[in-house]
Amino acid sequence: MNPVPMTFAPILKPKVWGGQRLADYGKDLGAMDAVGESWELADLPDSIEEGRSVVDSGPLAGKTLHALLEEDSSWIMGRASCSDEGGFPLLIKYLDAREDLSMQVHPDEQWVRSHPEDHLKTESWIILEAEEGAMLYKGIRPGVDPDAFARAIEDGSVVDLVEVVPARVGDCHDLPSGTCHALGKGILVAEIQTPSDTTFRVFDWGRTDRTLHIEQALQCIAFEPAAKMEACERTRHGSAQVTRLSKTPHYLIDRIDAVDADVITLQIGDAPEVLMMLAGEGSLEGQPGPGLEKGRTVLIPAAMESVELRLTANASLLRVTLPPAEN
Repeated sequence: MNPVPMTFAPILKPKVWGGQRLADYGKDLGAMDAVGESWELADLPDSIEEGRSVVDSGPLAGKTLHALLEEDSSWIMGRASCSDEGGFPLLIKYLDAREDLSMQVHPDEQWVRSHPEDHLKTESWIILEAEEGAMLYKGIRPGVDPDAFARAIEDGSVVDLVEVVPARVGDCHDLPSGTCHALGKGILVAEIQTPSDTTFRVFDWGRTDRTLHIEQALQCIAFEPAAKMEACERTRHGSAQVTRLSKTPHYLIDRIDAVDADVITLQIGDAPEVLMMLAGEGSLEGQPGPGLEKGRTVLIPAAMESVELRLTANASLLRVTLPPAEN
């Protein structure tokens, strides 16, 4: 297989809390007036049609990422591992929160050991837009125990027991499994996560048309404050600034900001990488397929070894790297 970059048709998800701002990121919303998520790169184990990305251009157009991995994963994955179900080990999204998302938690390790149908989920939010006064919620305030939290769920005061954090454009918030969290209204984020859609809701801001999972959530929540954001490491790549936003056991996230128009070389180190264009435009030199305009996501297979990335002035993108599997 001659390795080529791959772009995918966005999978748009209507949500009661969604809005219209994803149109500014190149998404065709059609008649939908409440689009909460655009799945840019997805290969969920429990969903055949609605959770698996399809290549939308180039020689592989029409094939799902999952089918390509089943045929021969080596040129895509290199030394990185597929998920336990044989799929791509990341889910890449944009989220537009016109309204508050539910207060929720994803299963912890103890829960998953006894419920193999559910999956761990570590996720990271990179804040791209935030209205004045917008807040997000993550972690439990000191001194709150499960009994107090359960009582607060019953009387509707649970928000008072969760840490409230101002939403600042450019910040990255890591949310490991077990972290109680909610994205507040007026925020648009890029989300990088492990491939799971298992969510336990504990509070939904007065909405009554969605199921809560209080018993499951109380068994999974880590009753402690979330880890604080660490200072970002910054380096130079040509004239571009590279900022390390996140380092988890599952992925690394860097943001590349070009001051002037430039061509930079990205070395691909035995594992696939994902590029998300956040602003400006880019292109991969000598490669087929569409350009990389704002909102476009591309998967660079491990077998490409390196790519030449041409960026316009003031272009900005995320570079998401999978760690190679340990020997």
